[in-house]
Amino acid sequence: MKLNVYLTIFGKPRYLGLVRLKNEKELNNNKWLILKTSRGYEMGLPGGQLSHEQEERYQNDISHYEETTEAMLQDVELVREADINDIETYYLCRQEEENVLIRAREILMFNDMPMKIVDVEYMLDRKKLYLYFTAEQRIDFRAYVRDLAREFRTRIEMRQIGIRDEARIVHGIASCGRPCCCSYWLRGFSPISIKIVKEQRSALNPTKISGLCGRLMCCMSYEQELYSEMWAKLPGPGAKIKTEKGIYTLESLDVGHERVNIRFPSGRLVPVSISEFPDFKEAVLNGEEWGVDKELAAKKKAAQERIERLEKARQARRNMRVNAKSFRQSASRQEALANSKPKQKAKVKNQNHNVNREGQSKKRKPKVKSENTKKEG
Repeated sequence: MKLNVYLTIFGKPRYLGLVRLKNEKELNNNKWLILKTSRGYEMGLPGGQLSHEQEERYQNDISHYEETTEAMLQDVELVREADINDIETYYLCRQEEENVLIRAREILMFNDMPMKIVDVEYMLDRKKLYLYFTAEQRIDFRAYVRDLAREFRTRIEMRQIGIRDEARIVHGIASCGRPCCCSYWLRGFSPISIKIVKEQRSALNPTKISGLCGRLMCCMSYEQELYSEMWAKLPGPGAKIKTEKGIYTLESLDVGHERVNIRFPSGRLVPVSISEFPDFKEAVLNGEEWGVDKELAAKKKAAQERIERLEKARQARRNMRVNAKSFRQSASRQEALANSKPKQKAKVKNQNHNVNREGQSKKRKPKVKSENTKKEG
């Protein structure tokens, strides 16, 4: 008989459970469920029906995550849908856990053990009380468990968790301003190494790349597959190309635009498309310009050619002015010569006229004198 598989979420560490039901039964995604798990009777929320492919994907994903004390994905049994009394009991347990946590920490101080109680959790029937703690080494807490059992009159279960699980249970706020991914949707913790940080060219500053747990942030693994695929087409993060003009350094990747940011010898950061990177490398090795430098070189060349054209035009205009001046001077000289010849003729004519007048006057004078003498006589 074919069974429908439903995903459920239960417990403070947000364990995942698979509920298998017959075809005629369906789960309402808005109602609480009473589940029987490996820990006991618990309240859970349905996450929806899974296909066979989705179930296999969940199984594969969980197998790649870091191991924890409890199985993050397990088969659980559906007891029934929760009623009002079950829901009230659940929230009363959550309220009581606050006082239990304070008292458990007080008892821990009395026993003086190097461990930290992160949180406590009652099972729905209160037959078990789980204490989640962190410690740097193995601890003999048998005396502490006896004191807790005497105090709370129930079975005590100690669960050592990692610092990443602590952030998951506490529900902190990440540096992005949103709740930690592990506290509301992340199914498990994938291993993150410093190699991932280097490939993403993130600042190697612990305060910027670490989460609340003190480990590398989980979100650095979300785009790692894409980064690896892009770096496969490039020499590698921080690679350098040595040329006659200087050293070109691969600084970082721009995943959204699929390009790499390259530090030029001048100090500028220039984006180059990943598909154009082989052409870029060949160009700079041959001493050619690229990108902005190429545009600037083209503009500089165009400006130089324009200056040369203007200089030639200016020289041509200067030559034209010189030629025009010399032409005007020669023309004025010719005109002056041409005008000077009639004046000379007029001068000679005037001189001749004056000479004639003088001659005539000389001839007339004696005649006048003779007339005067005649009168005198």
